[in-house]
This record gives sequence, C-alpha cells and structure tokens, in this order.
Amino acid sequence: MSLLIPESGLVFWMLLSFGVVFAVLAKYGFPIITQMVEERKASIDRSLENARQADERLARLKVESDAIVANAEKEQARILREAMQERDHIIAQARQQAEETVRKEMTLMREQMQREREEAIRDIRRQVALLSVEIAEKIIRRRLSDEKEQMAMIDRMLDEVTQRETK
Repeated sequence: MSLLIPESGLVFWMLLSFGVVFAVLAKYGFPIITQMVEERKASIDRSLENARQADERLARLKVESDAIVANAEKEQARILREAMQERDHIIAQARQQAEETVRKEMTLMREQMQREREEAIRDIRRQVALLSVEIAEKIIRRRLSDEKEQMAMIDRMLDEVTQRETK
C-alpha cells in the first residue's frame, strides 16, 4: 500500500459515502442553502433598490432645499431693499418735517422780532413825543412869560390859521 495511490476498495467506499452525503445534501441541504442565498440576494437587491430610491429622494430634497434657500435669499434681499427704501423714506420725511418746523419757527421768530422792533419804535416815538412836548412846554413858558409875547404869539397863530383857510 502506497501512501499516494489509494486502494480500490477505499476509493469505492469513499465514493459511495461521498455519493450518499451528496444525495442527502442535494435533497435536503442544497435547496435550503440555495433558498437562503436567493433570500440574501433578494435582500441585497431590495437594499440596493432602497438605497437608490433614497439617493433619488435625497437628490430631489437637495434640489428642493436649494430652491427654498434661493427663494429665501431672494425674499431676504427684497425685504432688505424694502426696509432700506422705507428707512430712506422715513428719514426724508423726518428731514422734511424738521425743515418745515424750522421754517415755521424762523417765520414766527421774525414776526416776533418785527413786532418787538415796531413796539420799541413806538415806545421811542412816545418818549420822543413826551420829551418834545416837555421841551416845547418849557420853551413856551419861558417865551410867554410876559403878556406882550403872549399876544404876539396869539396873533401869529391866528395869521397862520387864516392863511391856511385861504389856501
């Protein structure tokens, strides 16, 4: 008996035992193993399909989110533009109101200054008139202290009145 060449009886029994094991496995084991492999393949196929669908959904969601972000940015820019325009409008209105208020106050101040000036001029004229009357009174008293001068003054005044009437 050689170690490299088996005897024919051993080969026969090995082939018979291999055939029986193969027949049992072919009848009962391989269908189960094949079924498990098919289930695993189907599971992997389903997982791949779900992953593909998830990728598609993710791509759609990314496109939608990009569109939403773009719309939000446009809306933000529009709102900022409107806010800036409103701010400029409010500032212009406030400036215009301030200018109008200043103009009115300046007009009132000018009118008040004019009234005060006119009042001061009237007051000065009154004082000048009073002083003139007092001075005239003193001059007339001094001049008309004697009776001849009084009669001469009366004659002059009568002459002036008659001259005015004749004109």
